Amino acid sequence: MPAPMRKYIPPIDGVPLPHGILNACTTVEDVGDVHELLGVEWRALGCCPVHEWKDPCLTPDDESPGEPVEKAFCRPGIEHADPITLYAGTECSTFGLSYEEAVEHARATMDLGEQQGLEAAFWSNHLAENAVDLTPEAGPLSLAQGVAVLEGCLAESYGGVGTLHVPAGAAALLGCCNILREDPTAESLRTLTGNCAIIGAGYSAMNTGPGGIPAAPGTAWLYISGPVHILRGPLLTIPDQPGASVNIRTNDRRALVERTYIARTTCTVCAVQVVTCP
Repeated sequence: MPAPMRKYIPPIDGVPLPHGILNACTTVEDVGDVHELLGVEWRALGCCPVHEWKDPCLTPDDESPGEPVEKAFCRPGIEHADPITLYAGTECSTFGLSYEEAVEHARATMDLGEQQGLEAAFWSNHLAENAVDLTPEAGPLSLAQGVAVLEGCLAESYGGVGTLHVPAGAAALLGCCNILREDPTAESLRTLTGNCAIIGAGYSAMNTGPGGIPAAPGTAWLYISGPVHILRGPLLTIPDQPGASVNIRTNDRRALVERTYIARTTCTVCAVQVVTCP
């Protein structure tokens, strides 16, 4: 039997995950200066230690004054971040969608998916490429042990409030031991130490360790870093004219939108593999 005539209705709207990389844990700045979107560098702040100085002259009476102590100085490092460009494209017959409708569909796709795409790119291009692997030789840790090891690493190298990066597939288990709690004032998830947590769909899609090593079944990779700052460029429509969107040989229309980002963090990135299915 032929299919019944169906009525066309609007699509189902979606909402990006509330604790992803473009939400409360991250500082997101929309910029119009294309030069900033070519890549940036900066002098690291907070990566140098603060020392206690002990006056060698203030010694007990039965001890002779010590030698003068030379104070330690730290040379700040230069950090950098390269651009990440994401795009969403729509293809259809010229009889199916107008240029305006094709652009609208591409923009809606970007609105829903840009957070996931940025998470996947930041995970693979920065976190997995720069992390120190703290997984012990004995194998993956429990989630609570893994978070504890990561927070210790961050505290030793940075000391400020940082960011825990968690694949969405492991997030539910973090509530079992009160590892994360919701901060209603900041609309974010925090560890007991106070570090903010990004729960990423794009992180879950990657789930690779340092050097791009995939997680073994029943395990996941977690990362921790300093604060995350994102520079986000304007949304560009390509092509910007209806005529250029049509392939006259196939009578198909193509339209896409794209946006460039600079996602950056500071100081040490640490990683650990944890068990999700004991």
